[in-house]
Amino acid sequence: MVHHLHDFVRETNLTHDEWRKGLELLYQAGEISSPERNEFVLFSDVLGLSSLVDMVNSPADGTPSSVLGPFHMRGAPNVEVGGDLIGDDKGVAVVVSGRVLTTNGQPIAGAELEIWQTAENGLYSAQDEQQPDYNFYACMKTGADGRYLFSTVRPAPYTVPDDGPAGELLHATGRHPWRPSHLHFIVTAAGHRTLVTEVFPSDDPYLDQDAAFGVREQLIMDYKEGNNPGDLPDDLAIKSLIKAPFYTVDFDFVLVSK
Repeated sequence: MVHHLHDFVRETNLTHDEWRKGLELLYQAGEISSPERNEFVLFSDVLGLSSLVDMVNSPADGTPSSVLGPFHMRGAPNVEVGGDLIGDDKGVAVVVSGRVLTTNGQPIAGAELEIWQTAENGLYSAQDEQQPDYNFYACMKTGADGRYLFSTVRPAPYTVPDDGPAGELLHATGRHPWRPSHLHFIVTAAGHRTLVTEVFPSDDPYLDQDAAFGVREQLIMDYKEGNNPGDLPDDLAIKSLIKAPFYTVDFDFVLVSK
C-alpha cells in the first residue's frame, strides 16, 4: 500500500494543497465517526474499496459477500424463527424466508443470522432519534431444517450520509449518494466461513447505480406480491395481523466450509 501511495504522488505530482486536503478529510472522518456511524467504512464503501475486497474474497461456490455499511450494531435482540420486526412501525409488510445451506445443498442447523435494515423512511435506527434502539435489528438461529423466517416492512432506497467528508468526496466527483433498498445479513455457522452480505430487490431504480457498489447479480431477490394471508407460514408470529397486499421474499444463503 505504501509503495502504491508513493507511486500515486509521483504519477499525479500531488501538490501540498491536495496532500493537506486529503489529510483534512481523514481528520474530519475521525471527528464525525462514532459507535453508530463509521465514516471510514463509508469512505471505503463509496470508493468501491469495500466491494473490491468482498469480490476478491468471495468463493465461487457460495453466496457472494457485500458491504457491511457504517450502521451495523452488535447486540441486536434475539428473535425466534417466525419472529416479527415490524412492531409499531408503518410500512408495507414483507415476509422474508429462506434456508442456510452448505455448498452441497444440505441445511445448516443452528446457523446465526444478524439482520438489519432501514425503516420505511430510509433511515437506520442509529440515525433516527424517532426510532427506538435496535429498531429493525435482530439476531436469529436456524432450526434443524436450516430455515429462517421473519416479518418486516419493505425498506426504501436511501442516500448514504453526505453531510461529512465522504459526502464531500461524492459531490466533488459528480456522483449521487443513493443506494438501492436492501436487507443486511451476517450469517455464521460452525465450520463455515462467515458471510457478510446484503440482498437487493430486482425492481429497485438504483440497482445499477449503487453509490457503494454493493450489488451482485447473485444477491438480487424478487418481491412477490401476496393477497391471501392464509397462505403465509403458520409459524409466522403475526400471521393473523398481516393485511393484503403484502410481499414475500424467498432467499437462500450458501456458506462455504473453512
